[in-house]
Amino acid sequence: MDDSKIVEMYLVRDEDAIKQTKEKYGKRLWSLSYGIVCDYQTAEECENDAYMEAWSTIPPHEPKSYFYAFLARIVRHISLNCCRNRDRLKRSAFICELNAEMEQCIPSPDDVGCRLDDMVLREAINSFLQTLDDEKRNIFVRRYWFLDSIASISKRFNCSESKVKTTLFRCRNQLREHLETEGYIL
Repeated sequence: MDDSKIVEMYLVRDEDAIKQTKEKYGKRLWSLSYGIVCDYQTAEECENDAYMEAWSTIPPHEPKSYFYAFLARIVRHISLNCCRNRDRLKRSAFICELNAEMEQCIPSPDDVGCRLDDMVLREAINSFLQTLDDEKRNIFVRRYWFLDSIASISKRFNCSESKVKTTLFRCRNQLREHLETEGYIL
């Protein structure tokens, strides 16, 4: 079923919308969650929580043209919160490691005023990602959005771990430079 039709079902509060969403995106959402929480049942819970969150947030939003991205963002945040709440020390250490890598090139705003720049920052990051070739962009997104390990990325793209690390290092440096040209002080 088309995404816009599924969103319309949410808007008219048709409960079949959740069923259609699960049929179309259930495996992808579960896989995304599983990559973060590393537990079958927890990933399933996060997936189901994402459907409920979509049910409660779609009436003000109408994500017809970006429905999967909308759902993926929800399931990702729920999964990350689940890791934090359940104190998964090993996984939490991995998430902290990724945060430390990104803090080198993206400032972490601590006050409300800085948080208002989030939309501008998102656009700057998106424009940076568009400048990368497909392989670099995919490696960057697999690492910092899907939280894939270096080993799984190297296996996925059939390259050495050293190449993945070097690519990520260079991309972070390029991102830092791009953000500085956009007016961000790092």
